[in-house]
Amino acid sequence: MVFLIYALTALYYVLQIYFFVLIAYVLLSWVPDIKQTRFYYLLHVLANPYMRLFRGIIVIGAFDFTPIVGFMLYSFGLNAFGQFIQSL
Repeated sequence: MVFLIYALTALYYVLQIYFFVLIAYVLLSWVPDIKQTRFYYLLHVLANPYMRLFRGIIVIGAFDFTPIVGFMLYSFGLNAFGQFIQSL
């Protein structure tokens, strides 16, 4: 049982790091010159599978507000997972 708790805790920390990858991906998408760098390409490869699920849902003019929905759902799921681990 202790191994399971350690494994779930490690997964929780990996998911937290992924949350910061998502934030960096969205913030750096506003910088036009960075899109040609390898760093941004790595962020794109890591973050795009999740963010693609929400793309184009809430678009007002030229602004796409769907990353906010993605962040809210991811944060809610991460918090629920953290509460689950604490309850073990």
